[in-house]
Amino acid sequence: MKRSFRPLISILMLVALTATLSCRIASPRRGVFTVSAELESTTVLIQPPQIQVFNSTLLKFASIDIGEAKSKLEIKQLLERDFPNQGRQRNFATSRSFSHHDAKSKNSNGLPVLLRSPKFYRYWLDFRRNLQLWARKKTFQPDIMMDLVSLVKTPIDRHNGLMSSARKYKSCAVVGNSGILLNRDYGELIDGHEIVIRLNNARTEKFEEQVGSKTSISFVNSNILHLCARREGCFCHPYGRNVPMIMYICQPVHFMDYTVCNSSHKAPLLITDPRFDVLCARIVKYYSAKRFLEETRKALGEWASTHDGSMFHYSSGMQAVMLALGICDKVSIFGFGKSTSAKHHYHTNQKSELRLHDYEAEYAFYHDLVKNPQAIPFISDRFRFPPVVIYL
Repeated sequence: MKRSFRPLISILMLVALTATLSCRIASPRRGVFTVSAELESTTVLIQPPQIQVFNSTLLKFASIDIGEAKSKLEIKQLLERDFPNQGRQRNFATSRSFSHHDAKSKNSNGLPVLLRSPKFYRYWLDFRRNLQLWARKKTFQPDIMMDLVSLVKTPIDRHNGLMSSARKYKSCAVVGNSGILLNRDYGELIDGHEIVIRLNNARTEKFEEQVGSKTSISFVNSNILHLCARREGCFCHPYGRNVPMIMYICQPVHFMDYTVCNSSHKAPLLITDPRFDVLCARIVKYYSAKRFLEETRKALGEWASTHDGSMFHYSSGMQAVMLALGICDKVSIFGFGKSTSAKHHYHTNQKSELRLHDYEAEYAFYHDLVKNPQAIPFISDRFRFPPVVIYL
């Protein structure tokens, strides 16, 4: 009879031991789910996702583009071919490359008749088509970050003879132009990334130890291309003719420069998607308005007077960082910051910042990228931020 109890006692002890281990392995503790593996002496804490609450007033304020009416009017005038009232456009309309005066023919005022070349009308049709498409797409779309691989990486891979895929670049370095780079020797570290993104044609010659020499993508604002368009063949390739260029449009009129110069570029000359532009604009304005309220305690209505109103814009660096977030698995940021003892740009003598940018607000954005990306507004919850490291 005694032997018949031993198997039963053994089974009961085994059940009790199993229940004890189960309780120790999974034990909710103050909202943190703890998984304990005592054999390896490690503890993994799984934090439940935090629900970020944004200031609704700031969200609404940042969603308003006070320069939208002016931009739409300019686009309308451009599409109506209203050149006499658009100073810069006349360079395109009256360029010797596209027109000449016929001295033998006179108009009603006795002046030579201006004749257009077939090339002018071909460019004009391309210009209208590009501008109309861009204007129609200029809307808010929080999911646009998940389309950047197909919009940017795919055409670059195709240019480089690679098979297109949804895979992102393993690592990207976004190299800013701050003068603080002169106090660092980051060149080798920068060049070690799979992709190196540089801004606004900042030269690397004679600064290789500080900023490196490798360039995979040249990211510029359209003012840069506008200057390049004055050169023979629209030369705008300080990093080499085979380096792709990505450009965001500052003014609709710059589509003329893009239309003319695109044909001379061997590497892709891509324009940022206007939905991506709208997203970047909202994010920066949110951070700027938030900083304005916290530091001045003034009404939001006074914010515009401190940042040139409708001229306020994100910097090239900010949008380049946003681009890297969408196409890279890891992002490193160099040359973003300032010092009283450093020049504004490492490669120029510029000393002051532009009022149309709010660099301090952008620094707060970069800080959230590293520490708390969930605090960044307007981006879709489905987007997964890559790890970001800032090198000062």
